[in-house]
Amino acid sequence: MKRAHAIRRSFAVLFVLILIVASVLQNPTFWHVETPQFEGPVHSTSEATAALNELKVKGRAPKTGYTRSQFGDGWESILGCDTRNEILRRDLVNVIVNMDCQVVSGMLHDPYTGSTIEFQRGPNSSQAVQIDHVVALSDAWQKGAQELTPAERIQLANDPLELLAVDGAANQQKSDGDAATWLPSNRAFRCQYVARQIAVKKKYRLWVTQAEKDAIIRVLNTCPEQTLPAGI
Repeated sequence: MKRAHAIRRSFAVLFVLILIVASVLQNPTFWHVETPQFEGPVHSTSEATAALNELKVKGRAPKTGYTRSQFGDGWESILGCDTRNEILRRDLVNVIVNMDCQVVSGMLHDPYTGSTIEFQRGPNSSQAVQIDHVVALSDAWQKGAQELTPAERIQLANDPLELLAVDGAANQQKSDGDAATWLPSNRAFRCQYVARQIAVKKKYRLWVTQAEKDAIIRVLNTCPEQTLPAGI
């Protein structure tokens, strides 16, 4: 009797298990395997990107007629203080200035290389720190500056928005390159660098090439909240 009862109980348990398994198998979510979702590339919607998209995209104009003098005869001077020394005073720390409004020493935390440079005025040392036109003047000439008035070109060449004190060797390496051909080796500064180029081109109605715009977008995709510098 006990044996028969145990058998009936075993069949009951087995029957319940069969019902449970059947119910699970009929559930449409049972066979669903979650596929990992990978995020695509970040696309910047920043102020800098918006301004970039406002710039015209065109090919380079001929370099014919370009000379540095198209942007004025060297640095402008106001009350004896020229633009170069004004930018040195702005960008260096621990600055010492002489009675002629010339920076004689200071220290630069170089944005292009990330290195620190001790600046000492002198025939063999001054070029260690140079003033870079963030948008190279020859690049500007081929992308709209030919259409500016002479006064506007002089303003561009002396505009603090357009100028940075930087490592001399890095400035020489950059030469007249745009973002498609040269970016600072200091990756932490690249977003600020291209944002400043955008700001200058927006202010002076210059354009970009497609290759240049593509290069800038790649940089801005790493900093989707990048703003423009003041001064536009």
